[in-house]
Amino acid sequence: MRKLLFVIFLSLVATVSPALDRQSNADYHARREALAKAMAASSGSLVLFAPTEAEGPNNLFGFRQDDNFYYLTGWSEPGAAVFINSRPYVEIFFLPEHNPTQEKWTGPKLGPENPNAAKLTGFDKVASLDSMHDELVKVLPQPRAVIYSDLGSNGQPTASTGPLEWLRRSNTFPNYVSFRDAKALFAHLRMVKDAGELGLIKRAIQASMAGHRAALKAIHPGVTEREIAALMQYEFEKRGCERPAYAPIVGSGFYSTVLHYSADSQVMEDGGVVVMDVAGEYSMYASDITRTAPINGRFTARQREIYNIVLGAQQAAIDAFKAGKSKLATGTDPDSLYKVALDYINSHGKDLHGAPLGKYFIHGLGHHVGLNVHDLSDLSVPLDRGMVFTLEPGIYIPEEKLGVR
Repeated sequence: MRKLLFVIFLSLVATVSPALDRQSNADYHARREALAKAMAASSGSLVLFAPTEAEGPNNLFGFRQDDNFYYLTGWSEPGAAVFINSRPYVEIFFLPEHNPTQEKWTGPKLGPENPNAAKLTGFDKVASLDSMHDELVKVLPQPRAVIYSDLGSNGQPTASTGPLEWLRRSNTFPNYVSFRDAKALFAHLRMVKDAGELGLIKRAIQASMAGHRAALKAIHPGVTEREIAALMQYEFEKRGCERPAYAPIVGSGFYSTVLHYSADSQVMEDGGVVVMDVAGEYSMYASDITRTAPINGRFTARQREIYNIVLGAQQAAIDAFKAGKSKLATGTDPDSLYKVALDYINSHGKDLHGAPLGKYFIHGLGHHVGLNVHDLSDLSVPLDRGMVFTLEPGIYIPEEKLGVR
């Protein structure tokens, strides 16, 4: 009887939804169909693998699912794979077989043998990962097949590169298959967020805002950057964020001018400013918030001047925005919001040598936000409804130890 109760308990645990605020199965299914439509011109297929428990930085921070894999599946567990064929439409979700020894350490997992696996995952078919080779051989179109996947770039492996190489080496895998990178397909799909995604991003923003408000109250001369970073993380994680969306940046004094400063190790000094680029990730979706504050509570005249120029540049970009026309791309494109912000900065204020301030605006104006804080995007595509992006001009003057974003 005791053994039977234990088996029932394991079965129940294995079918419970993840702790994340997961969208409906219908939302993920709609994305898979949209991807299939995008591959239809080449009669393409997609093969994508989830990372394993030990891949990437997961041993240090805990497992986090690959963005593209989660986008299509809503599945947050390691070691799975997905296959989508465009014509005719076929979708198969591959789950690893149970590993009782490993599950003693990581907890019970949903297995392919579970009769409710298709219903729980929302896929038309669920199969064992061990059968993937045979399943693909049966359904790949002939006499030519194109497989899209995450092939990596600059020689960097991905969760899919190793398993794909294993398939290629198989003597019985079709030699008429060619492989293409799926990044562009995902970028165009992921740029436009559905209502569920927008809701999750709003939750990340609201939790992160609470962190910034707490920080503004706690900043004073003598406090450490790390203390403020820790306070902000505490505030957004207690509101449901599972982790920071990126390494927290709290830079004071000279380090307010260092864009990706993440040591957060200095003591804040009277008379300086602090740049806080800190935000949380809620149910896999990122936020990105930066604020600049005077450490002693009052800007000097020069600090306020630079602050107001940055604020004015941001407002100029907001005012210039036109849905379906404006772009984030740098350069001289007349529809570039970056150019609007840069022109504003160059026409307002000077450095200590009388030169325009534009050379101290050293990064792009913004980026798309979604499953990644720098979400996949095509900056040549105009900004439109459903897209989420930042507008974050900045001025960084090292010789004045003054940075504002």
